Amino acid sequence: MRLRKIDFLFINKILVLALVIFSWGFILIADDANLFSLINQQNINNAKKFVLGMLGFNESNSALLSFTSWKNIIYLTYETFLMSVIAIGLSSIGVILTVAFASRNIADGTLTHKKGLLNLGLFYFTRFMYIFTRAVPELLWAMIIIFFFKPGILPGALALALHNYGILGKLCSEVIENLDYKPFANLSSCGASKWQILTYGVFPSVYNKFLEYILYRFEIITRTTIVVGFVGAGGLGKQFRLSMSYFNYSEISIILICYFLLVKLSE
Repeated sequence: MRLRKIDFLFINKILVLALVIFSWGFILIADDANLFSLINQQNINNAKKFVLGMLGFNESNSALLSFTSWKNIIYLTYETFLMSVIAIGLSSIGVILTVAFASRNIADGTLTHKKGLLNLGLFYFTRFMYIFTRAVPELLWAMIIIFFFKPGILPGALALALHNYGILGKLCSEVIENLDYKPFANLSSCGASKWQILTYGVFPSVYNKFLEYILYRFEIITRTTIVVGFVGAGGLGKQFRLSMSYFNYSEISIILICYFLLVKLSE
């Protein structure tokens, strides 16, 4: 009698569905939450006031009609773009310099046929750095770095670079680990050194995939700049927090327009 093959994908779907149902049940029962209480006259009036304010109807001096406001926000958009470029540049350089040490098939000599305790030590150390930097959120990195630097685009760029260094490092090291070792074994048999194999064999093979991941993370970094800006890291995020604090809703509209165009440009 043949045993039926277990469908783990179906089981995972059932578990996720059960987890979602349990989570909503916990919120509604344990916290005594009522979703229908969100829809009341007061909230509707507040939403109406917010939307009209963003359109400039409830403000005597609408930022939408102010040349100075547009000029300031556009300059902050430029700063935000610079922050994104610096962040992806620093993280990409860091990954390119260390990704070879973090790849298991290089550390154990599968690709290069060069083994050693130093390779294993560098492998575990670099992997630890990748895990540590990506485990700490960008917002927390920004809060830590601002203690050492004055508020501006540099702390924001460093915070984004540190977090994305860990993410890019993990992605790029996995690309190298998925390479077929046979072509590189031929290079080794011809007398190529470890660094010659990496320079002329490994890196040209993964260049396109690396570039794809870098551009993908650049788009995400551009969107995340508004988060680190909330703690004073400069750019549109800082101005967005100030506009919300002073209930300057029409200026929020300008920020969202410029932010949308910036994200679209990064795509």
